[in-house]
Amino acid sequence: MSTQETLDFSPAGGGNGLDGGDSLSLGEYAQRAYLEYALSVVKGRALPVVTDGQKPVQRRILYAMLRLGLAWTGANGAKPVKSARVVGDVLGRFHPHGDQAAYDALVRMAQDFAQRYPLVDGQGNFGSRDGDGAAAMRYTEARLTPLARLLMEELDEGTVDFTPNYDGSTEEPKELPARLPFVLLNGASGIAVGMATEVPSHNLREVAAAAVALLKQPALSDDELFTLLPGPDFPGGAQIISSPEEIRAAYSTGRGSLKLRARWKVEDLARGQWQLVITELPHGVSSQKVLEEIEEISNPKVKTGKKAVTPEQLQLKNTLLAVLDGVRDESSKDAAVRLVFEPKSRTVSVDELTQVLLAHTSLETSSPINLTMVGLDGKPVQKTFRQVITEWLTFRQTTIERRSRHRLGKVNDRIHILEGRQQVLLNIDEVIRIIRNSDEPKPALIERFRLSDRQAEDILEIRLRQLARLEAIKIEQELAELRTEGAKLEEILANPSSLRRLMVKEIEADAKQFGDERRTLIQAEKRASAELKVVDEPVTVVVSQKGWVRAMKGHEVDVNGLAFKAGDGLYGTFPCRSVDTLIALGSSGRSYSVAVSTLPGGRGDGAPMTSLIELEAGTQLLHYVAGPATQSLVLAGSLGFGLVATIGDLTASKRVGKTFLALEKDELPLRPALVSPALPQLAVLSTEGRLLTFPVTELKLQPKGGRGLTLIDLEGKDRLHAVACFATQLNLSGIARGNKPKDDVLRLSGLAAHAGKRARKGKDVDGFKQVTGMTGQ
Repeated sequence: MSTQETLDFSPAGGGNGLDGGDSLSLGEYAQRAYLEYALSVVKGRALPVVTDGQKPVQRRILYAMLRLGLAWTGANGAKPVKSARVVGDVLGRFHPHGDQAAYDALVRMAQDFAQRYPLVDGQGNFGSRDGDGAAAMRYTEARLTPLARLLMEELDEGTVDFTPNYDGSTEEPKELPARLPFVLLNGASGIAVGMATEVPSHNLREVAAAAVALLKQPALSDDELFTLLPGPDFPGGAQIISSPEEIRAAYSTGRGSLKLRARWKVEDLARGQWQLVITELPHGVSSQKVLEEIEEISNPKVKTGKKAVTPEQLQLKNTLLAVLDGVRDESSKDAAVRLVFEPKSRTVSVDELTQVLLAHTSLETSSPINLTMVGLDGKPVQKTFRQVITEWLTFRQTTIERRSRHRLGKVNDRIHILEGRQQVLLNIDEVIRIIRNSDEPKPALIERFRLSDRQAEDILEIRLRQLARLEAIKIEQELAELRTEGAKLEEILANPSSLRRLMVKEIEADAKQFGDERRTLIQAEKRASAELKVVDEPVTVVVSQKGWVRAMKGHEVDVNGLAFKAGDGLYGTFPCRSVDTLIALGSSGRSYSVAVSTLPGGRGDGAPMTSLIELEAGTQLLHYVAGPATQSLVLAGSLGFGLVATIGDLTASKRVGKTFLALEKDELPLRPALVSPALPQLAVLSTEGRLLTFPVTELKLQPKGGRGLTLIDLEGKDRLHAVACFATQLNLSGIARGNKPKDDVLRLSGLAAHAGKRARKGKDVDGFKQVTGMTGQ
């Protein structure tokens, strides 16, 4: 069925479709169904709300625990109950999903290594940062932490709207009246349909200070704002080594990445020995993960599809074992993180050991920032840090207005009741007489004392002990207090300045009560380099026609004495240094790079280049070049376009290479030509024997690659065959004149006729039939 076909949802084929019409196209139906599903996942599961910072399952767990009486009241708080009871109440009343999903959310809210400010106080085994899972819900117990009151203390004061639960048997809050922006305090992580969120946790005092500053001065500059809140504050501490500019850029756009690093100390031992002790790990990194990474490096396994461990694995192993003797995990209740690294010898420096560990393990890692959340308008949007704080302040202002209005209504109602009681106490004898003698005392009281129905009802229900003389004094005192409170509430509702002052006062009070010191150090550092020590010595890289590569010591290599596998031959030799790079160009224009120091030695046939890289499917390696990063090359495609780039530009950071030369369909890259001051001219030769020469300076340096500029004007089926840089002569190898191919040389006198501007057609080479190669001198 095509997407243009329609579905008929009526019994007889003529009823209403889902949209009220006769039919609905399959494409429209699928789009609508998928969008509904996506929105359900985004707003109902994966993303937090800017108002209270909770996902629906978290909000329901907290509300269910409040209803179960597991709140923060009392000196020691409520008595905890089995987690299974909490999960059962959550599933039965609010969240009809899997019990394990609800329990996992409960566990996470109780883990002090996962949340900066846990909202659930868990008793029992709630897991560890090493990846140990929590005990079954029948074994653990839970209650709310005192901090949770900042989320739910004002629930019964008309601050938020309630909505029916899934079966209509009860109600649940749409959001919680958070007194602080919990979306920033505890952060959030989630993957929805088409979007994701990764909000880091922050320090409560700093967030409160930023909120107060923006409340007092909405036009506060970013520099002043980020001085108050310099960056995230993770539960496990550690160190943020990103620069302040990088952190501000991430906060200003709502997306970015921060570099995190473990923190350590050096413990001196006897006889000059020492050991490195990791005391804080980056967020999301466990001791177990670091130990597994070290085990993988020190005992490398053969990768899938390979016959043996790669040279890189062996070199990395040797580098690690040269500085590290042993590692052990001494973490305990007294020390949440204590990873001990013993150096190979006391001569190994601390910097040398830490550099290797940081570069090759998760002791230094990246943490993403993605401030995507559901905003006040109900739409999931990626927000800036300023927008998050501003929207929460708007929500908090609305919450206080609703709370004040709700409280004012109760105050006025109580005043109304007490004023009625005052009249009763002033005329107590007459009131008693009316009640005793009247068949319908309520209307009589209303008529006699001009009471409201509400006041009359209260008087009829009043107890005799409340008619004492002392009660009149209490009523006067309570009325005075209520009228004072009512005036303050009216002032708050009528005067925005008073409302803002109250907001500031409450935020500062909460920050004083629940705030703590920053755990994560923010100090910019240079990221650890993964460079390996290589002896700088002369070598010659030998590449065969079928892509087998090796590195032979020295530059005096006898080409005639090289041996290759049957059916293979020499592609080229490249005199260079052991610290240089070998570049391979694929048929797709993609460049792949391998450090010369990692190439196998001169004995044997070497190793296939494809074993050292991850070649793109359907791609063949066509050309190779080796040299220093500063070496310039002319890269060209068979359709006549070319550019200048360096070997450093072509070097890829990953084994999968990088897209560099832009080629069209059926176009192939040509052998690169080396550029140097001694070879200032460029020669381009077409397949039909037209040769054009011009200065290399007419080409553009393109460090990021691309299509390049036109080298020669090609016509019909003519294609670019070769490029070479030269000074005084061109060497044409395999030129066919007559019946036998031979080598020929074109010197300056013969090359003058072919000189011209870039992108011209060039001139024919006399007697040209075929050329296998071209080099310059």
